[in-house]
Amino acid sequence: MIILNNLSKNYLTPSGEMIALDHINLHVKPGEIYGVIGKSGAGKSTLIRCVNLLEKPSEGQVIVAGEDLTTLTPPELRAARRKIGMIFQHFNLLSSRTVFDNIALPLELLGKNKKEIAAIVNPLLELTGLTHKKKDYPQKLSGGQKQRVAIARALATEPRVLLSDEATSSLDPETTFTILDLLKNIRDRLNLTILLITHEMSVIKNCCDRVGLLHHGKLLEQNEVSEFFVHPKTDIAKKFIASSLSQSLPPPISELVLASAEENTHPVWRLRFIEKAATQPIISQLINQYNLRINILQANVEYIKKQAIGIMIIALDGEKNKLQQGMEYLQKLNVLVEVIGYVRNDIIPFA
Repeated sequence: MIILNNLSKNYLTPSGEMIALDHINLHVKPGEIYGVIGKSGAGKSTLIRCVNLLEKPSEGQVIVAGEDLTTLTPPELRAARRKIGMIFQHFNLLSSRTVFDNIALPLELLGKNKKEIAAIVNPLLELTGLTHKKKDYPQKLSGGQKQRVAIARALATEPRVLLSDEATSSLDPETTFTILDLLKNIRDRLNLTILLITHEMSVIKNCCDRVGLLHHGKLLEQNEVSEFFVHPKTDIAKKFIASSLSQSLPPPISELVLASAEENTHPVWRLRFIEKAATQPIISQLINQYNLRINILQANVEYIKKQAIGIMIIALDGEKNKLQQGMEYLQKLNVLVEVIGYVRNDIIPFA
């Protein structure tokens, strides 16, 4: 539904040329919610504005529903944009118009009459839970309600694609979850394809089917969401995931971790595992089969896209060859083993 081929965007600045997007290749499937995660300045907003050509790419193709937008004439592009809805972080509602009239605005600009507008807007009010607010003005609405109005307005032209530019970043966590649930419901009921950008891993975890990591204008990795959490390929991805899954070492220990093994130290491993491995007694196996002593420092099981994902940080003590055999055993179970570092023997006790 959305295909970006070799997409680049450069800007001329007083200090020279700045590369905002560097040869991006991305494919969003029909009916999919695809999230792009990245830090501030990664190029996320530039990317999403290139999808509807609010920003003209310096190079590459933008294909939406089989149509290359970069080849269209201005009238053809305006027509194509009607099938691409967009919601923003700051809502962009008109304070002088009611909820109903804010949603109706794009239809008025298309020359629809009042009967046609009502036939479209009233179902959208019901879909977004705003029927009782239709006559209210934006100043009477909460942040979540304002974003619902913005979503309904973006749907007024019956788009096939919905773009979300940090749509939940100004909302509290509880409201964020209700908006994400609304987006998933809209996708399912209207058969929409959604591309969203965010800097929040909780949005990716709770809403998206697939994810791409953008960093300094480059798309570093793409994957199914559950695989992205379990098998990140880059250090940037690992940092995002660690912040989301509460898998950091306790501060008193993290401050004492050494980068490499020394005499009288033992390793600390971070384990990530999915599917059957998430519910198997792997710690018992490490203890009984390989005669290792284990101290569990952090452990959790989360469900992402209905798939169990286990995250565990353990300290281990045992013979070097047994540690290596234990690691190989875990890897055969498709457990990702990451050596966080090493701590001195007197720091972490073993029963």
